[in-house]
Amino acid sequence: MVSNNRLMNSISSFFRQVIRYRTFLLMIMIPFIYIIVFSYIPMGGLVLAFKDYKYRLGIFGSPWIGLKNFSYFFISGAAGRVVRNTLLYNLAFIVIGMIIEVFFAIILSEIRGKYFKKLTQSMMLLPFFISWVVASSILYSILSYEYGLLNNVLSEPVNVYANPALWPFILVFLRIWKSSGYGCVIYLANITSIDSQVYEAADIDGANIWQKIVYITLQHLRPTMVIMFLLAMGNMFRGDFGMFYQTIKNNGILLPYTDIIDTFVFRALLSSSDVGMSAASGLLQSVLCFLTVVTANFIVTKIDPEYALF
Repeated sequence: MVSNNRLMNSISSFFRQVIRYRTFLLMIMIPFIYIIVFSYIPMGGLVLAFKDYKYRLGIFGSPWIGLKNFSYFFISGAAGRVVRNTLLYNLAFIVIGMIIEVFFAIILSEIRGKYFKKLTQSMMLLPFFISWVVASSILYSILSYEYGLLNNVLSEPVNVYANPALWPFILVFLRIWKSSGYGCVIYLANITSIDSQVYEAADIDGANIWQKIVYITLQHLRPTMVIMFLLAMGNMFRGDFGMFYQTIKNNGILLPYTDIIDTFVFRALLSSSDVGMSAASGLLQSVLCFLTVVTANFIVTKIDPEYALF
């Protein structure tokens, strides 16, 4: 009887809380439904990674084939190359991107001209809103062998689209150009939240600008940098398909240096329409990304548990 009363009191208390915070619950309902519909329900499609999908039989009627869908990726001979490219490109994007973003955030925070600061920040953020289709067209108009701006300036024309060794540098620069403005805003917001009295105390102690940056600004930015790094590690084995495909297209000369898992799977689907193989590749990427995040978070936990995600 006592346990029943406790249960009824708990249920009654729960519904009172629901009624009390009904406005907040309605506010989070839309993003909650969005996550369920577009993130959790599609996870049921992962079963295709283990099936020989037939359109007439559907997802659940198609026969099971075990791990055969995974075998294509490894026996193709390109697995090592595309995994290496995906990993190295993302590592360069994360490390170089973070250095550039923090650097420009500090530079912007030191600018005293109000209008010049806003103009510079807007110019840096503008490329983030440009699609990769437009960005690749701009790049082509600069690097094209026949009509490119670069070859019109150089005395000796360079066929960049036939020189694959140059493209790792070009792609890293292109990615930094497009995304560093957004990352810079995040770090700049963190810098503006630092108590100005800390800098005033440093001025009284005779600290110069470099000492304030090293011992105050960077120290306050470190938690955000670690969190951004861990979040970025979650996509370590996922390439930016829009960037690589729109920029490189199907240029076979450049593929050894620019082909990543996503573009490799896409081209395979164009030739075979094997949905199961695509699902297997996506599942493999998700597992590798999960392991990468867990490993990186474990290392951070050992160094400083306060900065860990979990």
